[in-house]
Amino acid sequence: MKKSFAVFLRRNLAFANLAIVTNLEYRLNYFIDVLVQPILTTGIEILLWIAVFKGAKSTTIAGFSENSYLSYALWSAFFSRIVTSWMYEFRMIEEVSSGTINSLIVRPMTFYEYYLSQLMGYKFVTTIISLIVPVVASLFFDLPTILSRVPLATLLAFYYLILVHTISFIVSSMAFHFTKISSMTVAKNLLMWILTGELFPLDILPPFWKSIVIGLPFASGVFVPVAYITGRVGIESMYSGFISVTIGIIVLNAIGAYMWKKGIDSYVGTGA
Repeated sequence: MKKSFAVFLRRNLAFANLAIVTNLEYRLNYFIDVLVQPILTTGIEILLWIAVFKGAKSTTIAGFSENSYLSYALWSAFFSRIVTSWMYEFRMIEEVSSGTINSLIVRPMTFYEYYLSQLMGYKFVTTIISLIVPVVASLFFDLPTILSRVPLATLLAFYYLILVHTISFIVSSMAFHFTKISSMTVAKNLLMWILTGELFPLDILPPFWKSIVIGLPFASGVFVPVAYITGRVGIESMYSGFISVTIGIIVLNAIGAYMWKKGIDSYVGTGA
């Protein structure tokens, strides 16, 4: 049992290392990905909220000050980059639809773990550097931020990545039955843009919708960790976030396993 676990661990660490080495190999692309894009995204988000407050001609919106929203915009841009996986989702879809998945399914590993480990490795190496942007900006502009809460919030975001990857696994399983499904990724990402709290803080929604949307596991991608760091919510919301994500992972993995089995059965029966 211990030997099997050790083999599993070494295998997945190798997959994660592959993603890290691949991304560090192209230094200009890596630099743009971890610094230039986060800075541009953050700048746009902050300018948007400044414009909103100027138009509202009020010092607060839904009980929160302008600095509170600027801090939220700053950190939401950071966390939204952690919890997106469209690049790997497109790769997974392409593997299935093109038939190159043949080289993977005959190896002593699963398609799910192969891409999950790479995703985690890629996010780890980009998150370390990207974290500089919100930390420095928060300190420089004196925005409401509780830096001691960043480690736990980041842990929740990485845990949420498993849920995100599982959704990508389900979408890629659909490629066994449909020729083109890349538009599904685009539509899903637009929906996530709202449900995660990336577009706006979820606590400004009407009370009825607020309780429903925040109760979903998707809120743990951006809103819960960012609201925790900026002081909008307490530790209780973090606990609830971990619980909701766990339930989401269990349910979606069951769906994904079923869809993958049906897809593989169909694939083996008809060929690539």
